[in-house]
Amino acid sequence: MKDLLLNSLKKDSILKGDFVLSSGETSNYYIDARINTLSSNSLGYVADIFYKQITEANLDIVGGPSIGADPIVGAILYRAYMDKFVFKAFIMRSNEKEHGTQKRIEGPDISNSSIAIVEDVVSTGSSITKTVKELKNRGCSIKLILSIVDREMGAIERFLKEGLEYRPIFKISELL
Repeated sequence: MKDLLLNSLKKDSILKGDFVLSSGETSNYYIDARINTLSSNSLGYVADIFYKQITEANLDIVGGPSIGADPIVGAILYRAYMDKFVFKAFIMRSNEKEHGTQKRIEGPDISNSSIAIVEDVVSTGSSITKTVKELKNRGCSIKLILSIVDREMGAIERFLKEGLEYRPIFKISELL
């Protein structure tokens, strides 16, 4: 399964050119993992890999920053449903919405919970760190951070320093 996902990422998601990353850094390549997470086979592989790690950690709440986490979270919820497990999920908006409920965190109340965070691609870890901060302000404990690809731009060291367990499926050096 992991090999199939790796082949799919290499074939479909590596773009060459000049790109500005969410961290503000520039790069001559871009990993567009949404091509994979919006494809049934690849998303299924990701969901199975993450679901196994989340359940082994005895967690049942998963979420992450929108938009990279959105399809992954949905697939993990469905995977839990198929196993007759009850999971909760959340999506973290980059900004509080200005209409309706004006929420920054969408989903059921997850205050004071133990949580797994998922993301498609992680560079410096700044998006995840913002999510962690917001969740900790709500009394949550972050037990696990999972990503499809780590770009090896400092996130591993950052999360280690913050005492956060981080498990990428792949490092960028495995894709290039």
